[in-house]
Amino acid sequence: MNDTDYHLHIIAFNVPYPANYGGVIDVFYRIKALVEAGVKVHLHCFQYGRGEVEILKRCYEVHYYKRDVSIWKQFQREPFIVASRKSEALVQNLLKDDYPILCEGLHTTAVLNDPRLKDRAIFVRAHNVEHDYYRLLADSEPKFWKRRFYKSEAKKLCRYETVLKKAKMIFAITQKDTDYFKEKYGHAMLLPGFNALSKVCSETGRGDYVLYHGNLSVAENKAAAEWLIDNVFNELDIPCVVAGLDPSDDLRELCERYPHVTLKANPEDAEMMDLIRNAQVNVMVTDQPTGLKLKLLNALYNGRFCLVNDDMVRGTSLDRLCIVAETPEQFVAEINRLMDEDFTDDDIEERDDALKELYQNEKNAQIILKTIF
Repeated sequence: MNDTDYHLHIIAFNVPYPANYGGVIDVFYRIKALVEAGVKVHLHCFQYGRGEVEILKRCYEVHYYKRDVSIWKQFQREPFIVASRKSEALVQNLLKDDYPILCEGLHTTAVLNDPRLKDRAIFVRAHNVEHDYYRLLADSEPKFWKRRFYKSEAKKLCRYETVLKKAKMIFAITQKDTDYFKEKYGHAMLLPGFNALSKVCSETGRGDYVLYHGNLSVAENKAAAEWLIDNVFNELDIPCVVAGLDPSDDLRELCERYPHVTLKANPEDAEMMDLIRNAQVNVMVTDQPTGLKLKLLNALYNGRFCLVNDDMVRGTSLDRLCIVAETPEQFVAEINRLMDEDFTDDDIEERDDALKELYQNEKNAQIILKTIF
């Protein structure tokens, strides 16, 4: 590729660094892979809680826009995640050239409805079937006002999703999502998740604790942590660690009830990586079989045994690399069994071979290049 060949606008729903939760992990490492492939990335970021960062200057240019999260945006016909990311400044920047556009998530697709951009090649990375995701968020949300918001958002997203007809291609993150979008809109292809590593770096031998990790401010992850503590960890007599961003006070109190359960709040990236690598079992559960849980990929590349429920791996082809359990009794039995097993070089080789089939950033960047250009 000549260094002047390919220019691409990428519209990110958040500032994609630090890459410390699922969605932005996929965005950041996709940008990195495209830049390394020679693409001149024109990055557009919506800001809410994150500032400008030096590392993104590796892109050809970077623009930041303030996300408008004012309350009245919740009462518009468009979903809040879309309405709060509409920006005239963004559109004006896009109109300066005719380069193709990649929208990260349904969140950033307001540009598909802008008549000034009707002749542009616009592609969409679908991180989830969003209305399913928000419906399931509502199911796991204990607070009435949040539950009502999620239900309203799910209805709006279901109606709004038809905007994807206007996209040139939908890049879906799992085969299940690919089948859904292809059946509904006729143009979708699988683009596996991008991540920090292309080689399994798990430690051999044994660890002496069990780990659950995730963004603990997200209702889905908080509910998963609480379920594990109340139904699985409470039945164990081995050290259990819960780690992640912004745990609530009631989750802190729940951990404190059990002397063998430790909460690691807001660990730095290096500390979180050490926790994942040194655990004997990375245990992960969800009641939302949507998208790809990128923390599972992170654990597979860096951790030892991964114990999950079926919803965690549905539609991902990763079930063969994990131990799958459903009931609390099954989780307890599998953890006790795994604590006595060594993680071996053969385990690492098998996992590495399987992950290389799907999750190679360089190979998947080429899928984007061939499709867009």
